[in-house]
Amino acid sequence: MGIHTIKMPDIGEGIAEVELVAWHVKVGDVVTADQLLADVMTDKATVEIPSAVAGTVLALGGSVGQVMAVGSELIRIEVEGLGNLKNEPVATVAQKAASAAPPKAPASKPLALAGALLAPTQATPSRPNGTAVNARQPGDKPLASPAVRQRAWDAGIELRFVPASGPAGRITVQDLDAFAARAGHAQAAPASDQRYRQRDAEDAVPVIGLRRKIAQKMQEAKRRIPHFTYVEEIDVTELEDLRGKLNAQYAGQRARLTLLPFLVRAIVLAVRQFPQINARYDDEAALVTRYEAVHLGIATQSEGGLMVPVIRHAETLDVWHAAVEVARLSEAARAGRATREELSGSTITITSLGALGGIVSTPVINHPEVAIVGVNRMVERPMVRSGAVVVRKMMNLSSSFDHRVVDGMHGAEFVQLLRGYLESPATLFLE
Repeated sequence: MGIHTIKMPDIGEGIAEVELVAWHVKVGDVVTADQLLADVMTDKATVEIPSAVAGTVLALGGSVGQVMAVGSELIRIEVEGLGNLKNEPVATVAQKAASAAPPKAPASKPLALAGALLAPTQATPSRPNGTAVNARQPGDKPLASPAVRQRAWDAGIELRFVPASGPAGRITVQDLDAFAARAGHAQAAPASDQRYRQRDAEDAVPVIGLRRKIAQKMQEAKRRIPHFTYVEEIDVTELEDLRGKLNAQYAGQRARLTLLPFLVRAIVLAVRQFPQINARYDDEAALVTRYEAVHLGIATQSEGGLMVPVIRHAETLDVWHAAVEVARLSEAARAGRATREELSGSTITITSLGALGGIVSTPVINHPEVAIVGVNRMVERPMVRSGAVVVRKMMNLSSSFDHRVVDGMHGAEFVQLLRGYLESPATLFLE
C-alpha cells in the first residue's frame, strides 16, 4: 500500500490562496477516481476538487473555513501499490500535516487526521446502545439544524445541555427526544406557557465561504470608495403598458420581458454620453479606465449570499436577448452553477430587490466600478398631470457613484437621462 497526497491545485488568474468551504469525504471513506473531494472558494467562484486516484482517505489537510495556500496539502489517500509519497506511519503523517497547517485555521476547528482530532481531547461518552456521543467543551456552542432548534424551543429545552451524537458534534432529533425523556420533557409545555419564557440561547455563526467574500468585498468598497447616492422618481406607466403589450404579442415566441431588460438598454445608451460612469478606478495606480463595452453586473441573491453575474457586451443585445441573459445568469447564480468568467469583469452594476425594493436604498458600489443603479419598488400613486389627478405607476431609482471619479452633477444628469429613456420607452428602440 502507498500514500498519495493531493495538493491544492493552481486555479489560475494569479490566485495564491483559497478558502476551504466544504468537505465531501471524511477520514476512512473509500473514494474512487474523479470523485468530488472538496469545494474551495476563490475571490470569484466556488471550485470543485476531484480525486485523482482511488483509495481510502487517510488524512484531511484542513478544516472548513480555513484559508489554504495553493500547493499546500489538501488530502492524503491510501492507495494500492506505490503512491506519490513514501509510506510513513499514520502518526507521522498526522504530525506532519498538523505542523504544516496554515496559521489562519480557526482554533475552534482543529485538523481532522487519521480519524482523530489533533486538539486537546477528553473521554467521549457513549449511549447505552454503544452510539458515540460527542462531548462539548465548556463554552462551546451547540450545533443543530433549524428544525431541531425549533423543536427544542417549543419544548423549552436548552440545547447546551443536550449531548450530541451527530457528525461534528451536531445535535440530532433523536438526541433531543432522548434528553426530553430523561428530563421529564416528553410532554412539552403548552405553547401559551412558552410565550414569555426567558430566552438565553446564543448562536455563533462562522463567517465563511461566500458570506466571508461578500463581507470582505463590501468592507473594501465602503472603506475605499467615497459614495454619494442620488434618488430620482420615475413614471413607468408607459413602460409598463408597452411591456405588457409586447409580452402579450410575443407570448411563447420570445422571452418574457421584465423591467430589467429595458433598464439594461437605457444604461447602454446613457453611458455613451457619460463614459466616466461605465468605468473602473484603480486608486493605487490613480488610473480610471473607461470602457466602450458595457459588461453589466446583475446583483442576484442566492441561497449562499449575494452574487453578481455579468451580461457580457450588453451593448449588442436588444431587450429580448437581454431578458434571456438576465434570466439565464440569475438562475445560474441561484443554482450555484455560474462560472468564474460569468462572475467577473463587470463595468457597471444593477441591483434590484423587486417587490421588496422599498422607497429608497443606498446601494454599495461593486468595487472597482464607479457606479451602481438600484431599482426600488413600483407602486401606483395619484399624480398631477395637466392639472388633473391621475393614477400613475411610479418607481424610484437609487443610484450610487464614486465621488472621486463622478461629480455630483454628472451623476444626476446620468440618472435624468435614464429617466428620459424609461418614461419615453420608444426612445429605447431608436439610435
